[in-house]
Amino acid sequence: MDILAHALWAGAGVMLAQRRWPVSPRTAALTLALAVAPDLPHLVPILGWSVFGDGTAAAVAGYANAIPGQEPALPSMVQFLSHHLHCLTHSAIIAGVLTLLMWAWLRSLWIPLLGWWSHIVIDVFTHSADYYPSPFLYPITRQGFDGVAWNTPWAIAINYAALAAAYLWLWRTRRAPRHRAAI
Repeated sequence: MDILAHALWAGAGVMLAQRRWPVSPRTAALTLALAVAPDLPHLVPILGWSVFGDGTAAAVAGYANAIPGQEPALPSMVQFLSHHLHCLTHSAIIAGVLTLLMWAWLRSLWIPLLGWWSHIVIDVFTHSADYYPSPFLYPITRQGFDGVAWNTPWAIAINYAALAAAYLWLWRTRRAPRHRAAI
């Protein structure tokens, strides 16, 4: 799924949660940040290749906007680093370990991690085997579920229609929050 849609789905989740529990602006912002963060680290090697190597801005744009099977060729080391960073940030095992460590440290669930978890769950079903399948069991396996490529036109249309419906529903069913203090 595209970065904007990840932020919008996380935002809808935060708005829904605010109806039942207090959610501070800081927690909401961190949740949104963690919902988009998994799609950023794997771009670092590609941007580095563009800035410090033989890559071009056109190659970076081509990579960011590629449809399945039409990604630009990357040097093997850039491809290797980018792939493994993608695997790390889309792994339920890695997210689970970090969630457990934070739970042990804070003695409760750190709510912003739900943004990361939403990213992983959504990407499992919105990435095809041809285009960055989400390796949610990495490092055990790099295999991912063969979902629907999010960047096919009909999938984008359905996703944004569902987002519009979700936000319309949130707006039409809004009411005063039933909580006292923010987390």
